[in-house]
Amino acid sequence: MFDFKGDKMEPKSILNDVLGPIMRGPSSSHTAAPFFIGKISRSLLGDEPHSVTFSFDPRGSFAKVFHTQASDRGFAAGVMGWNITDDRFDDVLGLADSEGAKIVFEIKKLPNAYHPNIVDIQMRSKKGQKLHAVALSIGGGAIRFEQVERWPVFLTGSFYDVLIELNASSEKEVLKIITDNKKIRNPAVRLTKGDSVLIHLQFLDPLQEDTLCAFKKIPGIKRIWTSSSISIVKKGRPLFSNTKEMLAIAKEKKWTLGNVALEYESKLLGLSKGTVLKEFQQRYRVMKQAVQRGFEIEQSSMNLLIPSARNIYKAETAGRLMTGGIHTRAATRAMATMEVASSGGVIVAAPTGGAAGVIPGVLVTLEEEYQMKEREITMAMLAAGAVGLGVATQATFAAEVAGCQVEVGAAAAMAAAAIIEAAGGDAHQAADAASVSFQNTMGLICDPVLAFAEIPCHIRNASAVSSSFVLADLILGGYQNLLPLDEIIDAVYSVGKMLPRELKCTALGGCAQVPTALKLTGKKRNSSKK
Repeated sequence: MFDFKGDKMEPKSILNDVLGPIMRGPSSSHTAAPFFIGKISRSLLGDEPHSVTFSFDPRGSFAKVFHTQASDRGFAAGVMGWNITDDRFDDVLGLADSEGAKIVFEIKKLPNAYHPNIVDIQMRSKKGQKLHAVALSIGGGAIRFEQVERWPVFLTGSFYDVLIELNASSEKEVLKIITDNKKIRNPAVRLTKGDSVLIHLQFLDPLQEDTLCAFKKIPGIKRIWTSSSISIVKKGRPLFSNTKEMLAIAKEKKWTLGNVALEYESKLLGLSKGTVLKEFQQRYRVMKQAVQRGFEIEQSSMNLLIPSARNIYKAETAGRLMTGGIHTRAATRAMATMEVASSGGVIVAAPTGGAAGVIPGVLVTLEEEYQMKEREITMAMLAAGAVGLGVATQATFAAEVAGCQVEVGAAAAMAAAAIIEAAGGDAHQAADAASVSFQNTMGLICDPVLAFAEIPCHIRNASAVSSSFVLADLILGGYQNLLPLDEIIDAVYSVGKMLPRELKCTALGGCAQVPTALKLTGKKRNSSKK
């Protein structure tokens, strides 16, 4: 039904779009992305907010899950200028009100609501400044603004954006400043409406105050909106544009998938390989902390489930399970992470919040069971990221668009590639492992019970971790995969678009609609203002 090719106009980064952001659970699309939308909205407003209304279309996903998956708190924390990891996160709505910011959420029919994660934003600042914007959450924590006031835009938070509305007669003066500036990433985007012009500039670094002042002094300038980057700015160019090209480079250079990914990320972000490795190592440490924290949880703020990862792990180590072994221990590590995510804890979207347990489950197992060093773990993580890069470029990480096959399914494929890398396999073996993994999960729907990312999300993460080890073994042992990864990713995306909306994160089908699920009630959480 939907084909969001606009999401793929910019080259994707593993750190920005695949193994990140560092976020608060439970959902990347519905917790982290709302935070970033709120943050950019505040930046565009240019002042402290006085009143904010976020509106969701009744047929979209936000209307169903905005409270259960903490979208309301994400939007509010961003608007208030907080960090998403702020310990006050769950109390943000009440605290915002006490600071004179009235934040309201409403469900109403929106014009042109073609995307399930669309939000209409109306803001007024304490100084009387107004802002109307329309934004999307497009999967894995990524966002896109499509409208600012009456102007269509393409604003993703990947750069330092400047929007200048002016009279056409003043355009030459603006263009003169632009021509002399070496920090502008692309040629200016120019839109016209009658005698008005909008110029959209993307800067590689924060806009200098003297440049902003120069713009403001030009007669005929109506308004200037500025927005900060929410990710590492891409200052270079991508090494390849698709999975097929990636594997061709690996073959030519005799690189593993991890090495190809490291080269790609270094060139795209304009960072040294050492700096890129440090960024990945930091994210692994957050993943590892989430696993450890999950095993410490006795009581949590999950809504449906009680913590079980620690007890299962203890039962396995005591020999009380039928089979046990590395697969079960890895599965419990994934579950531990998901228990933290569902409790609103700090995790890494890998590639999403709903699939955040799979990659940590594998990587921590590689370290603890095989005594692998941090550098080896990081290279395995990069290999996983390379597979995720293919999904981000060719498809989507949004279950609201393509079902759980692009969340847990994608994480499982990424994890299988990571294991191949850790075992010393080559890039084609890693891609084959990812391909056969996707073949097993193709068509997997997104059907969260009561719209909480717990049932069946947790057990799917656990199963995916165990499966990734098996599939990696099959490839290493000689299984011949005849279906290339890039073709399978395209097939996954195609299948996802065929799924009805009831099976894509609306809690209207699958597990969410079985009789027992319909009788369940979740714990009461902080109430949103409505």
